Amino acid sequence: MIRVLVCDDQVLIRTGFATILDAQPDIEVVGECGDGRAAVDLARRLRPDLVVMDVRMPVLDGIEATRLLAGAGVEQPVKVLVVTTFNLDEYVYEALRAGASGFLLKDAPAAQILQGVRTVASGAALLAPEVTRRLVGRYAERIRPPGAPDDSGLTPRELEVLRLIADGLSNAEIAERLVISQETVKTYVSRILTKLGLRDRVQAVVHAFRTGLAS
Repeated sequence: MIRVLVCDDQVLIRTGFATILDAQPDIEVVGECGDGRAAVDLARRLRPDLVVMDVRMPVLDGIEATRLLAGAGVEQPVKVLVVTTFNLDEYVYEALRAGASGFLLKDAPAAQILQGVRTVASGAALLAPEVTRRLVGRYAERIRPPGAPDDSGLTPRELEVLRLIADGLSNAEIAERLVISQETVKTYVSRILTKLGLRDRVQAVVHAFRTGLAS
């Protein structure tokens, strides 16, 4: 059972998400709230598997709430799935940097919302390839330290895989590009995340752009 906390300051949207999610046999909505501070408090108390988080909210916005729940240094991080009105909203990018595992648009079909919750709850990242390129690429110059050295400790092959991840390729596409098996790609991805101390592919993409390993 996937335990979900829904946080959105718009009552209709929050109720809609909760209704769709709670109707599933494998998903339980354990709480609802309308601001980031309440989301942090409830998540720490209820320990859901995932928080569906709006970005623009009163009291405490979704970015800071995400940082407090899933950011660097959090001892017991909670997976966060950000929802937003705009797929190129800078706030969404900041939320990904803050530790979110992915995002969906608020007007996404119910099936996509359900798939997104299950995907993120399973430990995978939810970020469409075309969105990876557009969203991260848009802010790459702003966040990349000038002349940042490559101190990642990755092998040439791992660097190649990381760059392909940053370009938005799936494991299957990377396997085809490099003429290797998908299992081998998964091994490379696992090694990359371990060496860089990252949680998922979204963080790997952000790292690649921030350090200049991808452009």
